[in-house]
Amino acid sequence: MFNDRWISLIFLMVLIGVVGQQGGMLMLAILLSTIIPVAWLWNRYALRRLEYTRTLSAQRVFMGETVDLMLQVTNRKILPLAWLRIEDEFPVRVTLLDEVTISPAPGTEYLVNLMSLRWYERVSWRYRLLCDQRGYHAFGPARLASGDLFGLFSESASFPQRDWLIVYPQVRPLPELGFPPKDPFGEIKARQRIFEDPSRTIGVRDYGPGDEFKRIHWKATARRQELQVKVYEPTTTSQLVLMVNIATLPKYWQGVIPERLERTLSVAASLASDAVERRYQVGVLANGCWPYSHQLLKVLPSRDPDQLMRILEALAVVSSLPTLTIEDLLVRQSPHLPWGATLAVVTSVVTEELLATMIALRDAGRRLVLVSLDADAPKEEIPGIVVHHLSPAQSLPTRQEEAVPV
Repeated sequence: MFNDRWISLIFLMVLIGVVGQQGGMLMLAILLSTIIPVAWLWNRYALRRLEYTRTLSAQRVFMGETVDLMLQVTNRKILPLAWLRIEDEFPVRVTLLDEVTISPAPGTEYLVNLMSLRWYERVSWRYRLLCDQRGYHAFGPARLASGDLFGLFSESASFPQRDWLIVYPQVRPLPELGFPPKDPFGEIKARQRIFEDPSRTIGVRDYGPGDEFKRIHWKATARRQELQVKVYEPTTTSQLVLMVNIATLPKYWQGVIPERLERTLSVAASLASDAVERRYQVGVLANGCWPYSHQLLKVLPSRDPDQLMRILEALAVVSSLPTLTIEDLLVRQSPHLPWGATLAVVTSVVTEELLATMIALRDAGRRLVLVSLDADAPKEEIPGIVVHHLSPAQSLPTRQEEAVPV
């Protein structure tokens, strides 16, 4: 409220008081001359030694779980605060279960708290949050504003700290999704228990009957003047790589259908959870990116005990905008994946280009599984490829599907 007009007003009041011998007017001018410096100093130190913290009871949860959000402000000085306004940025995709003051803004919301604080006083709030949407949700930054007792001055400060909440996709038992009760990836273990990984050569040996032409090690053959073949590293652990298609329409630039994307990610998460229980080494690749990054989402197969948590986290935070087609992802990434791994494509849209790419990889010796959530996809079997057609109604409860333009 204070500006240069107040100074002019004080001089005018002094002039009127002196010239007109108005003692009351002169006393009022003196009072204002005293109040303004006091209010200025009060405002200057109002936000000093003021602490604000934000705490989540859990930072990684599954859909449908509740989380407690604790906010706390502490005045660590002898100067009280006549008023304090806190606006804390809040993610719109998380549901508040408590009646609170929310200030909406385009694309975001703010939790608003207005209070006064005595000296060395601490105030805290607790809110319950329902995590009903998958994603990578940001809390903060916060903006605090305060001022003097008379309302002449105000000061604001930003608390840039952010807190993150990761909501995993829904994980369901595979029979509920429409998969067979046995191994959904086919009888892989029964057909071949020991694989060789051609990306890892551990030595050479003499050529023998039945050795394939592509196994010949030409440099070693030239040195020894006898045919030598490569010896690959054997592996007895079944490996599964989930190739997740983020696109929900034949042309990904046409838009995104959120319900289809959520069903696809839920199925992928359920497959990963089941495969880990079956002692598979599981990895995931998607034609989307990590949040706030242009890097392709990739979690390679591993024996790490926290591998499932990494996969679920990746599926939770993946962007909804594809950076390349699922066909390009298969062609570019398959040479860098272990040869004995099973590549399971999880997609809500099946195109002729995708089928042609999978058939080409099958002919090259890859083990492939197609998990289709496309109700319009052809239902005939593909020789050499395990195919699962899931009904959209079996995947997740759906709302009306509507494409969101990119």
